[in-house]
Amino acid sequence: MNYFSNRPFGISSQVMPNAEVYHSENQPNQELQGEDGFYFRLLEQNGIRLNEAQWKAVRHIEGPCLTLAGAGSGKTSVLVSRTGYLIQVKNVSPEKILLLTFSKKAAMEMKQRVAMLPGINKQEANRIQAGTFHSFFLFILRSRGITQEILGNERFKHIILKQLQRKMGIQEPYQPETLLSKLSYLKMKMEPVGQLPEKTPGEKEVKKILMKFEEWKASNQKMDFDDILVKAYELLNEDQMLLDALQKRFQFIMVDEFQDTNWLQYQLIKMIAAQSRNLFVVGDDDQTIYSFNGADHSFILDFDKEFPDARVITLDINYRSNSYIVGLGNQVISCNRYRRQKNLQAVKEEQVNPQYCRPSNTDEEAEWITSKIKELTSEGDLTFNDIAILHRTASSSRAIFEKLVIEEVPFFSFNPGDQHFYDQWMVKPLVDHLRLSLVPRNFTAIEGILASLYINREAGLKFILGNEETARKKYPLIHLTKMNHLQEFQKEKVKQRIKLIKGLAAEPPATAIKQMRREFYDQFMDTNERVSVTEHKEAIKETLSELEASASRFQSISAFISFIDSMTEKHEKMQNQDKKSNTDAISLMTIHRAKGLEFPVVFVIGASEGNLPHSSALNADKLEDKVYQHTRSKEVLAIEEERRLMYVAITRAKSKLFISSPAFYQGEKREISSFLTDAFREKPLKKDKITKKESPKIKVSAWICSSDNCIAWSRIKTEADQNIKRKACPICEKRMIKGEKLVSG
Repeated sequence: MNYFSNRPFGISSQVMPNAEVYHSENQPNQELQGEDGFYFRLLEQNGIRLNEAQWKAVRHIEGPCLTLAGAGSGKTSVLVSRTGYLIQVKNVSPEKILLLTFSKKAAMEMKQRVAMLPGINKQEANRIQAGTFHSFFLFILRSRGITQEILGNERFKHIILKQLQRKMGIQEPYQPETLLSKLSYLKMKMEPVGQLPEKTPGEKEVKKILMKFEEWKASNQKMDFDDILVKAYELLNEDQMLLDALQKRFQFIMVDEFQDTNWLQYQLIKMIAAQSRNLFVVGDDDQTIYSFNGADHSFILDFDKEFPDARVITLDINYRSNSYIVGLGNQVISCNRYRRQKNLQAVKEEQVNPQYCRPSNTDEEAEWITSKIKELTSEGDLTFNDIAILHRTASSSRAIFEKLVIEEVPFFSFNPGDQHFYDQWMVKPLVDHLRLSLVPRNFTAIEGILASLYINREAGLKFILGNEETARKKYPLIHLTKMNHLQEFQKEKVKQRIKLIKGLAAEPPATAIKQMRREFYDQFMDTNERVSVTEHKEAIKETLSELEASASRFQSISAFISFIDSMTEKHEKMQNQDKKSNTDAISLMTIHRAKGLEFPVVFVIGASEGNLPHSSALNADKLEDKVYQHTRSKEVLAIEEERRLMYVAITRAKSKLFISSPAFYQGEKREISSFLTDAFREKPLKKDKITKKESPKIKVSAWICSSDNCIAWSRIKTEADQNIKRKACPICEKRMIKGEKLVSG
């Protein structure tokens, strides 16, 4: 059965997004006849045929230049060809060229491709200074005797932060990811930790932890990747002779993926380019999706304000995707206001439309997609390697991950540590409680829940095992009530937890999880500032809601645990087989991870409101840790970044694109992503989210859900509505209260 169609469910419009087709044979070739025509003829003889915009970019020599490189528009060919042009045509010494990238792999690929250009050998290519921002500036630091060891292992940094908090006596430790993200943001803005605010106990605590971490690094002669850039910036401001030398040497500076630069990287680039002003940057503001790492697409938007004499060249011919995929991408991204206007053309005229489906939930979505993948690969033209499944968040891949494992379809998961859902740090303690409800003497599970009792795992388990040698208990947790250093209220909490575990056994697993969340776990996970709403906390709630949704498929805890164990065993077996052979496998990854990649076939899952666009964007104005560099509305900026995420996902596909929009997600009804429905309007709503946001507002009476985790509300329109005494939320069934909401007038 075919579950896919040419339009999103419910769309009756005859509009079919399609890009204009570019015909290279109509391109004039007089460019090949000039003084430098020999170089372009040599390129063509070696299979590199450039279009007119690419020629212009390659030929640009003097002064600043912004090359807007749309998705699949051949930016790497431009950077490589321009490097060769400088050496071959303009006789620039390779040592004078600095090429900065965002990955070691990209830098190596650039050098390899330059070495393959006609008239350039490997030795010349190796004389070009090509590398990542961090490797280049680390080289400079090392040349000045800075010898600190690089602290690059994220897991080790997490361990250090946890140890520091333990020494400080913090009972509810902050997640290392949150702390490191805050620290990185400060460093990329060159703002010292010592200037952090201390208005609340939580702010004081965070400031103290980060200062302790900085002290630990200094005393242990360590620096992390952010420190490399900070120290380089300080060094170049202090050592004018060094800066002069760098400016004199590097006369031609090129930056790849310019949309991913943060403030500090941009300052460093400008310092080195200040003398020659030959700064050539390549990027696409429509693919700025790393704002959480400090990336700021305003550097592209305002480049010609920063450099009034800058030349702007647009690469708008897509060589990757067919015209229908390019057309859909164009329609989706055109609704963003804050962007450089561009409308990509396509080279491929394949008559294959993107396909859409509307499964009832994520488990049905996984079933449909797995079935489609089997159909595609059974036809013989496609392998699993040709296929990618892209998802917005780690938790939204749970169902497809499970289905691929159950069906034994080979895949590589590019989530951190290749962890499956039930092993995630925020999920595992709840699963361990369920295990203890079945087997109270499961000591591995006991160790897993100790942190939720604010008891050190190692010390707590050691005490329990020691007491078990002389007094074996059915519920070994009871031994903790004899730990000398525990307060009386902690011992009482242990007794309450044992009572809770005993009561869980007869409950369905979803009910048991809801009960644990209600009684202690949500409070335990809501680290420090109870009243604040942050993106990190929202991610935790989403993950736990996904756990409930998964558990709701099972009638008993034993069935749920058996499923988890069976899936874990199967997944480990698949991983071991993959290591032994060069496995043909699907790529399962987040959209963020997929940027820069391309696949013949792409499945985009979870394209529903609240997931893509994500709830953190829809509620951005409420999130205290959602930070942008501009005074514009956080909601506007967040929605636009989500739309860029959708654009990136769409433009990863070369030939076939499938987009799925589950009707229910984590038990809640979800509409099809507005990014898709807007693309099929007769006249797409231009910046609809912004228009709605910036139009005049009026206050109206409304029923508002009392739950902090729910955003449901309904307008009170009639006198009968006003006279209702009690009303239940249609989404979460919590009590609704009367209040006021701001709406467009």
